[in-house]
Amino acid sequence: MSRFNGDWYSPTRLHDSPTQYHFPGDRFIPNRSLMDLDQAHTLLTSRTREVCNSTFGDEYRRKLEENLFFDSEGRPFRMLVFRGSPKSSKKSIRFLDEMQQQDEAEALHNKNIKQFQYRHLPKKESRVLDAPRINDDYYLNIMDWGKRNILAIALGSDLYLWNAETGHSQKLMQVDDQEDYPTSIAWCEDGRRVAVGHLSSKLQLWDAETFKLIRSLEGHDDRVGIAAWNGQILTSGSRDKSIINHDGTSILTSQIQNNGDNNSKCSCINVHIGRNKLASGGNENLIYIWEASKMCSSNFLHRFSGHQAAVKALAWCPYQSDVLASGGGTLDGCIKIWNIQKGTCINSIRANAQICGLEWNRHHKEILSGHGFSATGHQNELCLWKYPSMSKLGELKCHSSRVLHLSQSPDGSTVVSAGADETLRFWEVFGPPVTDSSRVSDLDSLLSFKRSLIR
Repeated sequence: MSRFNGDWYSPTRLHDSPTQYHFPGDRFIPNRSLMDLDQAHTLLTSRTREVCNSTFGDEYRRKLEENLFFDSEGRPFRMLVFRGSPKSSKKSIRFLDEMQQQDEAEALHNKNIKQFQYRHLPKKESRVLDAPRINDDYYLNIMDWGKRNILAIALGSDLYLWNAETGHSQKLMQVDDQEDYPTSIAWCEDGRRVAVGHLSSKLQLWDAETFKLIRSLEGHDDRVGIAAWNGQILTSGSRDKSIINHDGTSILTSQIQNNGDNNSKCSCINVHIGRNKLASGGNENLIYIWEASKMCSSNFLHRFSGHQAAVKALAWCPYQSDVLASGGGTLDGCIKIWNIQKGTCINSIRANAQICGLEWNRHHKEILSGHGFSATGHQNELCLWKYPSMSKLGELKCHSSRVLHLSQSPDGSTVVSAGADETLRFWEVFGPPVTDSSRVSDLDSLLSFKRSLIR
């Protein structure tokens, strides 16, 4: 040990070196609780005495000293000597913050990927039912899944109720007139009554338990293409360009007369239960937003004109009450997300196919679209989109003809699609709700080596 030149380890020698070092402090303070101070004192006060071990020969000790105390050029060298770090390798505080932010972003991304993998898309439908004589008409809304887990579907002139728990089906009603058939269906919130609109402009209420007609509602002069409930208020839309609110009895409470051209069709209405907003879309490529309690043609809240084809598909977001999704027809092929409070379009994605239906996932921030005609090969499929980015998560392709209608089960886990191929296909696409036990913990990913830094 005495052979080494002490000047090599001195601060003067280090500063004279061509390598520039950075000294963040005036000294290095070790953790004394991890040191054997008695042994350290002995070694420091006995520099000239070499400690020999009888079990090792002189040749072994010489080789060991050469490798530990000299560099490749024969100069004295210590592996553990405090000399600071070269200035070129110093990392700024800002750089460390950037690494920390990058770690957090990666952890969040991995968390989202793992959660989606846990809830992967099904490879095929869970059940298929025949739907003979279903009308292939873009402007009809003839399927609805009620709160009591009963699916109502119109097949030709007949309306059937299919019980999802028992698998049994029953005919609720039949239209005897060959020139008439059901054109719209909507379950009441209690799951006991179902509203049925007709081609002949009739609107009827049926009791799903007694299978009896409760009453007929007046007001329309043409096909009733849509019906929707808001509590005890039933709203219906017709090809006569009128929208009517009924209070569940034969009393007409309010009416909207659209001011569109003579060929306009009120093809879809959806009522937002919490905020009492009403949205309608039609063949004039427009979307109107009203306060449901203040309906008149001159007092709508917003009129959106972003679509380039008929608007049938409308769906209110279940977790953001001022967000509406809409889908355009074949010549448009776009899904748009609207902020009703601001009156603006906040996102638009090109699906490259006719949008016939939209369903929000109530358990995860996603939306499912059902598609019809397409010129780019995307026809007859279901697509799952991530909200709010609207990035596509996957596709489901089983229908051989366009998807006409979508509806979801009361628990929000299953979606049924009705196709022009005369089939009903059930998809376990929305998955179960996320619980604390199923969430992927990101604690380990956040505690990475890059974040273990002492400043």
